Amino acid sequence: MDRLEASLSITGMTCASCSNNILTTLKKSEWITKAAVDLLNNSAKVEFIGENDNAQQIVDAIEELGYEAHLDQVRSQAPDTVEERGHRTVDIRIDGFHCELCPNRVTTRLLDLQQVGVIGIISQPTKDRPIMTVKYVPEPSKLNIRQILAAINVIDPAFQASIYHPTSTEERSRQIHARHQQRILLRLLGTLAVAIPTFIIGIVYMSLVSDMNSTRHYLMSPLADGISRAQIALLVMATPVYFCAADLFHRRALKELWMLWKPSSRTPILQRFYRFGSMNMLMSLGTSIAYISSLAQIIAAAVHPRKRMVDDSNFYFDSVVFLTLFLLAGRLIEAYSKSRTGDAVEMLCKLRPTTAVLVEGIEGGDSAPRSQTIAAELLDLGDLIQVSHGASPPCDGEVVQGVAQFDESSLTGESRLIKKSAGDGVFAGTVNKGQPVRVRVTGVAGQSMLDKIVEVVREGQAKRAPMERIADVLTAYFVPAITLIAILTWLIWFILGVSGRLPEKWLNDSSESWIVFSLQFAIAVFVVACPCGLGLAAPTAIYVGGGLAAKYGILAKGGGEAFEKASHLKCVVFDKTGTITQGGEPQVTDHEIYRDVQQPESFLLAAVGSLEQHSSHPIAKAMQSFCSDALATSQAISLRDVEEIPGKGLKGTCDGFDMIIGNAKLMTEFDVDMSSSSSTSLDMWKSRGHSVALAAIRTAGQATYQLAASFGISDPIRAEAAPVIAALQGQGVEVWMLSGDNLTTARAVAQRVGIPSSHVMAEVLPTDKADKVREIRAAGPAGRGGIAMVGDGINDAPALAVADVGIAIGSGTDVAISSADFVLVNSDLRSVVTLLGLSGAVFRRIKFNFCWALVYNLLAVPFAAGCFYALGVRLDPVWASLAMALSSISVVLSSLALRLGIPVLGFRAREIPVGVV
Repeated sequence: MDRLEASLSITGMTCASCSNNILTTLKKSEWITKAAVDLLNNSAKVEFIGENDNAQQIVDAIEELGYEAHLDQVRSQAPDTVEERGHRTVDIRIDGFHCELCPNRVTTRLLDLQQVGVIGIISQPTKDRPIMTVKYVPEPSKLNIRQILAAINVIDPAFQASIYHPTSTEERSRQIHARHQQRILLRLLGTLAVAIPTFIIGIVYMSLVSDMNSTRHYLMSPLADGISRAQIALLVMATPVYFCAADLFHRRALKELWMLWKPSSRTPILQRFYRFGSMNMLMSLGTSIAYISSLAQIIAAAVHPRKRMVDDSNFYFDSVVFLTLFLLAGRLIEAYSKSRTGDAVEMLCKLRPTTAVLVEGIEGGDSAPRSQTIAAELLDLGDLIQVSHGASPPCDGEVVQGVAQFDESSLTGESRLIKKSAGDGVFAGTVNKGQPVRVRVTGVAGQSMLDKIVEVVREGQAKRAPMERIADVLTAYFVPAITLIAILTWLIWFILGVSGRLPEKWLNDSSESWIVFSLQFAIAVFVVACPCGLGLAAPTAIYVGGGLAAKYGILAKGGGEAFEKASHLKCVVFDKTGTITQGGEPQVTDHEIYRDVQQPESFLLAAVGSLEQHSSHPIAKAMQSFCSDALATSQAISLRDVEEIPGKGLKGTCDGFDMIIGNAKLMTEFDVDMSSSSSTSLDMWKSRGHSVALAAIRTAGQATYQLAASFGISDPIRAEAAPVIAALQGQGVEVWMLSGDNLTTARAVAQRVGIPSSHVMAEVLPTDKADKVREIRAAGPAGRGGIAMVGDGINDAPALAVADVGIAIGSGTDVAISSADFVLVNSDLRSVVTLLGLSGAVFRRIKFNFCWALVYNLLAVPFAAGCFYALGVRLDPVWASLAMALSSISVVLSSLALRLGIPVLGFRAREIPVGVV
């Protein structure tokens, strides 16, 4: 059975109760292994075991709950689905099919292209679904996407082929938000039009105008059966509001009840009484009780006519209008605010230009290359494009001609310009601030660094914080609890009233109105309670935090859980090479050849350089470069039996003798005599913080290896390393350093950046780094928070995974990034301090939002229930609805305030000056 992931868009979710309801339903299916529902993005991702057809069962299960679900994509989670290097897979849409034979004509034509290049058809089009998937090897002069589309278009004049782009999660979410806001806005405008005359009649003339006013006298006079003209007018105005504007709440509430109680419902009978409903049900109950109780009094007056007029204060028609007005206004503002929390991904997507300047004719030797502007989506691997001053590369590529300065701040957060020349990579979304350059495309849409960043931000925003589980539990039982409180409120007030325990002056009519009098408190309880704030407390802050992190060049892969863990960090462990040191291009600054070996220096250097070509380690690359530069002419060396010894070095046989190159551990392992003549130089290099590489050889007939050469390699320390470590220590964070280098070199580097020698672990093998992280955690003082590991290489991947928070330097390998909770795109260690500060700000905001929403409900419900009515304090249902709307809006605005650079309210990255180390 295949392991698949389905991406869905969901319409109709309004609060955390909705998303929890969907999540609970999905997890009941045994074949579903993982599910995540994103309330803010109106989406869900479901991992399951089975066939593609099972995805439709997921859609059906969601729609059975009363929501609309759309299946966006189903993709395999199998590891062998990774795109082969050099291949491209693309979806093509062909408009203009007019018969059943058209798809076969297209398939046949594309298979003919196999004569000029490698192309295969993964899925064929049909007349009903004219979309096909093609896999091919792009070759600029032979086969590219433009030629494939052109080949389809010439088959039939009616055919129009184009690259098919499924609607993105953000675009579909934006459409859902727009439709939802439009529905609310139309109802709000209609309610507002009714609210104006309602205010004039129900408030101005009934409460503010003098009793002597003729219009007031006319409105307050009975029209029939003791009911005033004003109440009849309010009934006429409240009825369309109740049925046509508040229907937004009624429809959803009724659908929720039907799904809960329908014969095919799988919800246990007992659970239906203590776990049901959403915010829509509370809103519907509040407006329904107000409208129906008022209507019932009019019907009762018609059935049993009275000589005296019914007190107008017993009617709630005006409350129905104002309740609906405030509820809709609050829902509209909340919907708009929620749609703004996902702006980070949208802004990243907008960085890519839609057009490109394609340069052709160079491969053919034309003296005058041709340039033309084409759609960026028509570019292919290997194409040559021109990037002018002020323009952005539409795809990732490599500079082949020209020198320019590029602004990469949109991706990395670094404001300084980066020089790019021939051989350097440029990225989509960056801006050329220098002269025009020509770039060879290496990554088309979907494969660029920008696409990877967007995907990481998108995934991180969808991951929940552990604190959200508390909100899930509270919101799951919130509606039943509020319903029970409202019923008890009504019963208690009614019983106290009819039993004579309440002052008669509280009533304006006969004792029969105690029923209506008590209803005002029950209605207020229904409409004031708000689980939305609890449900929005964490996801809104995580969305905004993820966007802010991306702005500073930090990708929050771990989402809410990673932010929460990072906010508690008390220890940070740095890898040395490539993290504290630059690691990019270390250089051999010293070397020594030992004459006892009786081998020419040129031969030894040639052998060392040849053997080091079999390693991708930065030090090996430095050795290759040094040996190549030191030799006047290249020498051919025959190598065999090359073996890389992890964490130690290399071993091989060349031209009749064995050679080993590596660190002191490797020399000790092979019993190499480290003479005193070499130790002086080695100790001096180590004291400077240089790494040391040693080479030893063994000729035929010899039993032991003999030290032949030693090299001192300088890996410059990052300029920001010392200030960053000082800043972390100033915040009470312990700093440790792991290194595979020798202890003397490691301590020398640690001393220069301010790490105590007692916090240095040297000569650590790659396989042992994870154990060292566990050892540091176990040795920590009681009450210590989490531990973070900062690394960049493939050797750091296990340690990144073991740490509470794994932080990968963006220039590192894909394996390191996949093991990390956060990725520093800009490779600047100052981002570690920014990350800790931002994580603390996000988690504090989550706690504030959660506490505010909780305290609001704990205080608002007693006020609405009339607990302080004896003191003259009462929360009218209309004002209760306004308070409810403001509570959820305030939570969203609180999260959005993180974007402000104002102290306390917002977040601003700490400025750390860069020194010279």
